[in-house]
Amino acid sequence: MDTIRHLYRIGHGPSSSHTMAPRFAAEKFFTQFPDAAHYQVTLYGSLAATGKGHFTDQAIYDVLPRQRTIIEWRPDIIPSFHPNGMEFSAYDAEKNPIHQWMVYSVGGGALSEGILDNEVNYCYPHRNLTAILDYLKHTGKSFWEYVEECEGEDIWDYLRDVLHVMYAAIDRGIEKEGVIPGGLGVIRKASLYYRKSKMMNDSYAGNPLLTSYALAVSEENATGGEIVTAPTCGSSGVVPAVIRFVAEMLNRNEEAILRALATAGIFGNVVKHNGSISGAEVGCQGEIGVACSMAAAAAVQLYSGSIRQIEYAAEMALEHNLGMTCDPVNGMVQVPCIERNAFAAGIAHYVAQFVSFSDGSHRVSFDDVVDVMKHTGQDIPSLYRETSQGGLAKVYRMPKKIRNLKQIK
Repeated sequence: MDTIRHLYRIGHGPSSSHTMAPRFAAEKFFTQFPDAAHYQVTLYGSLAATGKGHFTDQAIYDVLPRQRTIIEWRPDIIPSFHPNGMEFSAYDAEKNPIHQWMVYSVGGGALSEGILDNEVNYCYPHRNLTAILDYLKHTGKSFWEYVEECEGEDIWDYLRDVLHVMYAAIDRGIEKEGVIPGGLGVIRKASLYYRKSKMMNDSYAGNPLLTSYALAVSEENATGGEIVTAPTCGSSGVVPAVIRFVAEMLNRNEEAILRALATAGIFGNVVKHNGSISGAEVGCQGEIGVACSMAAAAAVQLYSGSIRQIEYAAEMALEHNLGMTCDPVNGMVQVPCIERNAFAAGIAHYVAQFVSFSDGSHRVSFDDVVDVMKHTGQDIPSLYRETSQGGLAKVYRMPKKIRNLKQIK
């Protein structure tokens, strides 16, 4: 499996697949052909269908010169390798082609050129969780020790940076108020939930506080703030919220928190390599479902659970998110995405508590659920996989623009 550095990516929202990855691709292409007279970028499938709502064009124009770049939108063409296809073309002054490059945004900000993925850094010897569990049982090691063994001790410096960005997004989000740009009129709620949680007694304050943390990161993501993919931008609020909430509740130190992040990363990585973390490929179960699974594993790690309990929590969290569609209203990561982060955080914490009362025994393995998720995603009609053509995106329409107050007066 690949390094978890490629799972936890630090960047700006609102979408890892539709904003971060296209920007990364544009940067790579521009570095190779900076002196081209003209550029053309053709976006296919889901990238074309919801790219404007995810600021895909802006991400590309931030890199390629706007006056020399044409973006073509082709939602009617869905590449066979992955729905998020991009073709970059460079031309000379006589409009002769210099180079063409087809690349795919495969989820979590990752890029792939197809079968030969040049971004993967294979540092884990085991492909699935069953093999990892067998190794841990044989050696007596924990998940975080396995990460350190495979990644090296410098992984802790990287995860420390990841944690600081996660917490910074929470801190910013719980202070900000106002309407999130985009036209849907979505109001920031994190600050309200956070303030109210501080006015409640301890018996009632827990859920609002956890909710405020998840909303804070998700609202920051929706406005293009700096966040960490966990495993994606659209699901970036779940893991930070749960980890911070549980760590504060148990008064755990930074070392314990980093170990929880590493543990969560293993489960996200297994799904990334055996299933999918792309909403365009398997629906929101691959984003929110996987984030919920990672957060549940992290929480049980913070609760000092056994490796079997941790696997049970991750399996249960993913199992109960199977079949979730990806139908963002108007192609923006706002409705229902922001609230889904909060609900998933609540589920993850409940699962962690549920599992902590058990001995970790269960019937269905994590690998089984990953396999089911992948096939379920393939069976979901394409309009429910980040096209904004079905579900909530179909029944809800943008409200009519209200006249300017000056005009009313």
